[in-house]
Amino acid sequence: MKKIIVGCLVALGLMTSPASADIANLTGHYICVKNCNGMLWHSAYVTQNGWDLNLLTGANEPLRAQTDWFSPNRIWIVAWNTGAVYSPNGWVIQFDNGMIWRRHCDYYNHHDHCDHAY
Repeated sequence: MKKIIVGCLVALGLMTSPASADIANLTGHYICVKNCNGMLWHSAYVTQNGWDLNLLTGANEPLRAQTDWFSPNRIWIVAWNTGAVYSPNGWVIQFDNGMIWRRHCDYYNHHDHCDHAY
């Protein structure tokens, strides 16, 4: 009986390890590259504070969002009543309506790391 209890505690500890709660750093300057509502290539900005996000769209619309606790690599934008997924490295955000934001490569001087396949 003691082995079963210890085994359950170990399994519970592995499921709640800090590594399972890692989220990408989404803070940065993005550009809209697809389904941009007439604003193709306009800038968007994301500021992240833990699980909470502030978004500023190309139309200067400020939005609040937060990371979904139950679905990895997913955020929820309350004002738009929509979600989005982001790449594990945080370089691409794709919204449920098909809009795609990609990090602005010139801003970060990471030309060799930019993924232009969107």
